[in-house]
Amino acid sequence: MKRRAQVLNRDALPAEIAGLSKASTKDLREGWKAMFGKAPSRDIRRSFLMRAIAYRLQEEAFGGLKPSTQRLLAEFANDGANGSAFAAAPSRILQPGVLLVREWRGMSHQVSVLEKGFSFGGKRYRSLSEVAREITGTRWSGPLFFGLKRAQEESRDGTP
Repeated sequence: MKRRAQVLNRDALPAEIAGLSKASTKDLREGWKAMFGKAPSRDIRRSFLMRAIAYRLQEEAFGGLKPSTQRLLAEFANDGANGSAFAAAPSRILQPGVLLVREWRGMSHQVSVLEKGFSFGGKRYRSLSEVAREITGTRWSGPLFFGLKRAQEESRDGTP
């Protein structure tokens, strides 16, 4: 398997990835070294070599992870290296009867938490995000809009 500097032709990518299954283990190891800068561990199996190389080819052709995702993964890796457990963010379970208040563009908006859903402006909503959309006219994360989550926690959850 001869490794090019970068896959520029996205149309050729499927054929190049399919060709990995025909490459020898020695060629895959050489390809790994060319792509990642060092030889793979002897413990890495052929199937993983193929998947890692295929991923890197796709990454080069289409782009890699977003910087925010890279930072999050680096943070998790650092936490794991330090031996600390991955602590989940504390959940904020809303009890029926709780009143949420949010000021938006000079107006105060009150939302009541119901047994199943929320009440706002005399109407029932299934989610806080629906209420936030009603108030703002745009898509919002309801928990973020009402201050139940910090923006950093929200981006970790994968929601915009």
